This record gives sequence, structure tokens and C-alpha cells, in this order.
Amino acid sequence: MRRENRIHGLGARSFANRSLPALTVACLIGLAPLGASSAAAPDAPASGIDPATSAAVIELVPVQPTVEVTAPAPAIEQPAPSAPQEVVVGRGSASYYAAKFHGRRTASGERFDNGEMTAAHRTLPFGSLVRVTNPANGRSVVVRINDRGPFTRGRLIDVSRAAAEELGMVSRGHADVELALIAD
Repeated sequence: MRRENRIHGLGARSFANRSLPALTVACLIGLAPLGASSAAAPDAPASGIDPATSAAVIELVPVQPTVEVTAPAPAIEQPAPSAPQEVVVGRGSASYYAAKFHGRRTASGERFDNGEMTAAHRTLPFGSLVRVTNPANGRSVVVRINDRGPFTRGRLIDVSRAAAEELGMVSRGHADVELALIAD
């Protein structure tokens, strides 16, 4: 078997007349490395070869422009708003205001409204927010202290009728609760 110096249809004479860039292009487009022999029959055209000129035919394919994806600019990190801290201030019995107190002045000077989430405590400052939790049913409500009391022995807090309904203590009239002061 006779070996020919062909590179996929390009004979030695073709390479002799080619310049270095053309040889580089022929090697880069994957025709074959220099000095490789062709296993195909000498008169069978290889793919990508123009039999009339015995030269490689390079087909130019349009390249789609690439879209460069950039990451969004990093956001300036703001400190996360801290959740209010709750400090347990006591456990005890709670009751709720009778309807006769609706509209009367409280110790803070505002009018009492049985529909608002307010409460009376003996020592907590006016305006304090307190989470009242009924451990028997897991319900809790946040109330604002706006009055002094309760003045019944053994009671820790008096809540408005609206807060008592949320806590599920209206039917009994009182409940054991846990108080947690909400500090900003």
C-alpha cells in the first residue's frame, strides 16, 4: 500500500504553494495535522474538500452575538431591623374591665374604650406594650398600658373586653396569664 502525503484531499503540491497562515487555518479547522495520511481512496472526495481545486472549502457560519450576563450590583447592606425583645415580667391572674368603665377617664387621662387593646397594670409605665399570653389555650395579644390597677387582690392585670375575647377568657371572667414586656 502506497502512502501519500495528503491532508484530507490536500496533496503535497497544494501545501507547497500555500502560505503559512493558510496551513495554520487548515490545521485549526480540524482537517488533519501535517504529515497525516488519508485512509480514504485517493479519488474519493473528503467532506469539506472542493474536488475541482483540491483545496479545503471553509464555510463561514454567522456567529450569534453572545449576551453577557452580569450580576446585579450588590445591594448596600442595611442592618436588619431587630425584632423587639420581650422580657417576661410576671405570671398571674388577669381579669377584664366591666362595661360600666367604658368612656370613663383612665389614670393616664385618656378615655377608656372597651374595643381597643389596652390594659391596666400597677407599676408598668403608661404606653408600655405588653404581650399577654394565655398558656391554657396558647392565645396571646399585645396590649398598651394606659391605666392603673387592678385593685382586686391577687390580680396582675386588667385587660379590655376586646383583649379578653382574643385571649378566650370572657366566659370565665379571669384567666392565668404570662406577661412579657416588649422593649424596642
